[in-house]
Amino acid sequence: MSIELLLKVIDSGFDRKAWHGPTLRGALRGVGVAEAAWRASSKSHNIWELTVHAAYWKYAVRRLLTGEKRGSFPLDGSNWFERPDPRLRARGSAEAAWKKDLALLATEHQRLRETVAALPDAALARRSPGKTYSLGFAIRGIAAHDLYHAGQVQLLKRLYKDSRLRASGFRRLKAQGSRRRA
Repeated sequence: MSIELLLKVIDSGFDRKAWHGPTLRGALRGVGVAEAAWRASSKSHNIWELTVHAAYWKYAVRRLLTGEKRGSFPLDGSNWFERPDPRLRARGSAEAAWKKDLALLATEHQRLRETVAALPDAALARRSPGKTYSLGFAIRGIAAHDLYHAGQVQLLKRLYKDSRLRASGFRRLKAQGSRRRA
């Protein structure tokens, strides 16, 4: 596999036209802060957390490719980040934070893409220290990771919409019942 082909693979998982349906960025398009923060259950991740998680793993793969040490991700922690940040109270600050995290995802994708583009084709077969897989495998994996989470985002968007419809239907039925009693 060549660098040129791998760039097409990671782009088709993130933000380019693809045969398989929405890319990760496409799935996130139009998602507002309320939808991003909504949880299907108290034990599940929300769209916002999936977004930051995807940004983190783009960073982690880039670090693997460059040998860069841990600790340079813009947020404290690793892998999963609670969103919205419980310290945010005002709706406007949550909206700004959501937009900032979307921008973080785009930035991490661009940085990963630049790193991959700078690699020679021969580097793709190389194994990273302490890993059992090649750099090319890791790059293909981040594209699959984006698509996996794009599917989760699509599902959560549908569940959110359905929950809003059920809630509005329940309110409508409740209102109709109170009018009948009157």
